[in-house]
Amino acid sequence: MLGLMMDKPLLISSMLDYAAKYHGGTEIVSRTVEGPIHRYTYAEALARSKRLSQALHRLGIGMGDRVATLAWNGFRHFELYFGVSGMGAVCHMINPRLFEGQISYILNDAEDKVVFADLTFISLLEEIAPAAKSVKAFVIMTDKANMPDTSLPNLYCYETLLDAENGNFDWPLFDENTASSMCYSSGTTGNPKGVLYSHRSTVLHAWAAMTPDMLNISAADAVMPVVPMFHVNAWGIPYAASMAGAKLVMPGAAMDGASIHEMIECEDVTISAGVPTVWLGLLDYLERSGSKVDNFKYCVIGGSAAPRAMSVEMEQKYGVQVLHAWGMTEMSPLGTVNWPKNGMEDETDEARYDRQIKQGRPCYGVDMKIVNDANEALPEDGKAFGELKVRGFWVSSKYYRAEGNIYDADGWFATGDVATIDTDGYMHITDRSKDVIKSGGEWISSIELENIAVGHPGVFEAAVIGVPHPKWDERPLLVVVRNEGSEISAAELLAFYVGKVAKWWIPDDVAFVDRLPHTATGKLLKMDLRATFENYKLPTI
Repeated sequence: MLGLMMDKPLLISSMLDYAAKYHGGTEIVSRTVEGPIHRYTYAEALARSKRLSQALHRLGIGMGDRVATLAWNGFRHFELYFGVSGMGAVCHMINPRLFEGQISYILNDAEDKVVFADLTFISLLEEIAPAAKSVKAFVIMTDKANMPDTSLPNLYCYETLLDAENGNFDWPLFDENTASSMCYSSGTTGNPKGVLYSHRSTVLHAWAAMTPDMLNISAADAVMPVVPMFHVNAWGIPYAASMAGAKLVMPGAAMDGASIHEMIECEDVTISAGVPTVWLGLLDYLERSGSKVDNFKYCVIGGSAAPRAMSVEMEQKYGVQVLHAWGMTEMSPLGTVNWPKNGMEDETDEARYDRQIKQGRPCYGVDMKIVNDANEALPEDGKAFGELKVRGFWVSSKYYRAEGNIYDADGWFATGDVATIDTDGYMHITDRSKDVIKSGGEWISSIELENIAVGHPGVFEAAVIGVPHPKWDERPLLVVVRNEGSEISAAELLAFYVGKVAKWWIPDDVAFVDRLPHTATGKLLKMDLRATFENYKLPTI
């Protein structure tokens, strides 16, 4: 027997319809590539998104066609999120920080028909256009006055396209399992892999994202996704903000501390989300300028582990609560966020900071476990650690154009992370399986060593890698970027570890560098570090 309920499909268009109807006057604020701050409302965004859908039809885009974007966080990119998916096409966000060869590969693998790009990426497009065999048109996301002189073929102006349409358009209804958007993995090894999201998975993910135990977004908030919209749908924030009717603040291309602070203060941002390097830049600016962040309540940090010292400084100096989060492209991406739970009301400050270094608890819709090398489930006691596996309503089943599923026979996806899970359900990543340091048959967590190093006032950023050792197989090497003006020595840094970890965990040496390599999504690129230091001779050898 089936229930007698309305069978209304979960479609991305419904989120913007809701925002426009019940929060139509709420602002979407963007720092544009052209320079000025742009303001309009959800009601205006809906009207323009429908005109965009009409323009796409005129360009020959239909159901299932892929439409690529190379763009920052801004109002036109927001319109593409809804105008492309809403008409039944697939919005394919491409990370412009990838190598040119990777971008060309991604365009051809996805068979994108149209590419929308911000002015920033004209020269990049000119380089890769000859190799983009499936692309029939390029659209520059600006107005007629700012259109560039470019060699790109079949070129259109975004605003000119929209001006030609009347907006008299009804979103079509179709199966909620229809593909809605696409992102490719970072591709640190091999070619990037396409993850194809559905309308159903996206709506469910947005619903979960705005709940109190995830991103805690309400209509009273002003939310700023600093995480780029080309990185896993900006962690789903544009969708979740629309579903909640929250004010949405888009920082554009300016990711420096001063620019981020300006948007937070001028737009009364209450919640923001981004990778640790962004918040390190903000903290550095606040310290140098003596500025404050009066209404900023929650800072969500993901992409890489958030050092304990960052949580302490954010809260004690600026009154901002750090929320550690974790996820993957294959998970849409949110999996966990670190909120307290019932019974933790009397938690001491020290206990809270210790808890906050963990990646957090899953919400309803995500299940996880840790396993050993024999794929046997390990105890969730906060001590045993093994490979993290997940399953859920918005977890990918296979990669685009790939053969076979990416989950095992029991329906679990192997994340490649090594983690613990404690009795309260808090998951703590200790390493990537490829980054864990194996010394004398025992494992050393590079992430824990990095977090301790960043807690030293003389350190701006740190990475730990394993380097060869004739007796112990591998030993940890600490690679450090000093804070401006810092003259901290290797001996001082190594002494900083005493009493914080087991003696045999302490790195054997410190290498100082001007900068650390990062992936296109802001994660430490340890593959490059290992190549750089592959012949490094430790002083103990």
